[in-house]
Amino acid sequence: MSWVGRSAVEIAEAVRRGRVTAQAVVAEHLRAIAERDGRVGAFRVVRAEQALAEAGAVQEREDLAELPLAGVPVAVKDNVPVRGEAFRSGSAATPDAPAAEDHPVVARLRAAGAVVVGITNVPELCLAGFSDSVYGVARNPWDPGRTPGGSSGGSAAAVAAGMVPLAHGTDGLGSLRIPAACCGIVSIKPGLGVVPPPEPDWHGMSENGPLATTVADLALALAVMAGDMSLATPGKSESLRVGDSIDDYPGGLTTAEPVRLRVAVAPRPLPPGFAVDREFQEAVTGAARVLGEAGHTVVEHGARLPVWLGSAAVATWFALAREDAAGLDRRRLERRTRALARAGRVLGAFGLDGAKGRDRWRANGADQWFGDADVLVSPALAMVPPRAERWGRRGLLRNARANLTYAPATAAWNVAGWPAMTVPYGRHSSGLPIGVQLVAAPGGEAQLLTLAACLEQAAPWPRHAPPA
Repeated sequence: MSWVGRSAVEIAEAVRRGRVTAQAVVAEHLRAIAERDGRVGAFRVVRAEQALAEAGAVQEREDLAELPLAGVPVAVKDNVPVRGEAFRSGSAATPDAPAAEDHPVVARLRAAGAVVVGITNVPELCLAGFSDSVYGVARNPWDPGRTPGGSSGGSAAAVAAGMVPLAHGTDGLGSLRIPAACCGIVSIKPGLGVVPPPEPDWHGMSENGPLATTVADLALALAVMAGDMSLATPGKSESLRVGDSIDDYPGGLTTAEPVRLRVAVAPRPLPPGFAVDREFQEAVTGAARVLGEAGHTVVEHGARLPVWLGSAAVATWFALAREDAAGLDRRRLERRTRALARAGRVLGAFGLDGAKGRDRWRANGADQWFGDADVLVSPALAMVPPRAERWGRRGLLRNARANLTYAPATAAWNVAGWPAMTVPYGRHSSGLPIGVQLVAAPGGEAQLLTLAACLEQAAPWPRHAPPA
């Protein structure tokens, strides 16, 4: 029996019960990476020897039978510290010294029994909705000619190609939800304070989160990252912590009593001037229809996001580039990064760094726009993903146009600090998956996971891209 392609829930249960060893599971996934990553380019570093040694250490743990992610291979995005590895953030200008300690999220994954098999590719400084850099071009497993999105594109591609069942990513302007939508998998950006954030946290907008092929795997990984196992079973009253002894982790998400939510559907939420692909709009209305048939109250949300918010998000993007590039050797930065940072400096000289708009949206703008709904259903992307190319070698206008044309629908919820996720729903006429975005008010992670599980049950998606 091959464990490649199996869910994290299945793998961890088998390792806990002694049906397979952690070493065997990790070895199979390392072979899959060796066979498949030449086509996909998901990994900057593959930790073959270290991962096998770490799998052996997991197998010898006295608490093996209690580990939520026992022996589960995971990939980590190249922008958080992994002990013993350099984290380059996709740049030749960053230090190449190995990290002395794990980021708290990586430490929690390892404490739960997961094994880090590799570090995934990102765009330089995680500043774009693509995943190309000096370390390679990550490609979409559904169509290698197209990008897997960004900036967690390498992580999304690794999961969609079946090289790992789970991956870590970060989301500062949509960097989990965009690649999940591109690659036909699920991902969630938690709200403020749920999971320890990356550093820098982009003024409270960036969050660590998981990518997976099933909602149960996603919920389990989020629970581990948050250190709160109640997130693995939305609706349960008791709160379990990582390390608590329980017989099984969930193979599906159920609640003790049916949850009835007010769901707002917004197939075209973007400001005037932004188009949304018709098939993406139809996916949003289709997903909302499924939720309505499941007993939820579905209402139309016809308002468009304010133009000033879009302007603030773009100004923030440029300001972040300026901040993150400061202190790095400009000669070693890519053209795209230099151009974004330059735009940030120019706008910053006039006080146009997006801060006022961010504060306005976070203070009350998001709440007023959202209305009385519990959850919003909207597009995750506006257009199909662009070509997988070396966008980092191009200038500001081409990168800004491509990013804002295909992926303008996610940043609002980073600015707000609200939880949001991407769920696959149907297939585009191009052959690529379609993702819909679910958004909830603060504290609504369990609501999102419950609705995502409803969609998964009603309209199951292919868990992996077909092999080449």
